[in-house]
Amino acid sequence: MTKEKVLVIVPHPDDVDFACSGTMALWSKKKEISYVITTNGEKGNHIGKNKEEIIKIREKEQKEAAKTIGVKDVIFLGEKDGEVENTKELREKFVRIIRKKKPDIIFTFDPANNKFDSVFKYHPDHRTVALGVYDAIYPAIGNEHFFPHLIDEGLRPHEIKEIYFYGGENPNTWMDISSVIGKKIEALSCHKSQVSHRKNFEEFLKARYAEIGKEKGMKYAESFRKLEMPQ
Repeated sequence: MTKEKVLVIVPHPDDVDFACSGTMALWSKKKEISYVITTNGEKGNHIGKNKEEIIKIREKEQKEAAKTIGVKDVIFLGEKDGEVENTKELREKFVRIIRKKKPDIIFTFDPANNKFDSVFKYHPDHRTVALGVYDAIYPAIGNEHFFPHLIDEGLRPHEIKEIYFYGGENPNTWMDISSVIGKKIEALSCHKSQVSHRKNFEEFLKARYAEIGKEKGMKYAESFRKLEMPQ
């Protein structure tokens, strides 16, 4: 039986682990999962290294975190941290990967997230990647008239089944990650360049995902706005 394929597209190293690594840990044995990291994350520098060093460190950290969850396929697009723009070139990169990987399900930031009530959620790269991925999904990935040269490369139009948006205000799907909260914390702890300066990090994480689960009677949960695509 063919495994369902899942593609997670995020702006920075560590975003996937905050957003949905618990769900990925639950799914890693029964679904084929790939991560796409849009930027190098070089401006997220809390350890006093130069740009070239931090790029290497963050890539290594993300690969280690993915391995902890059971994900082997991590793709880095190499865009500049904090400078991502929703250009035709960026959308082509997303379309190329989606057509190549042929996922059934895509996870990404919620493009409808626009309340601007939190500094961290509204990082410009989060907003830009959310819109870029959405614009790549519809109408570009399934329409042969978008980026027709990709067809010459064997990357034909592809349709997905579902999108799971994270970071939004109106979730409709909760994943009980109580059984894998340890894995999620372990994955996030791999990002030492980003979290080693934070005090009581494990307690913070448990409180954060307990609060999400509280509404549904789950000890720890991740929440998403799930959108089913018309078939």
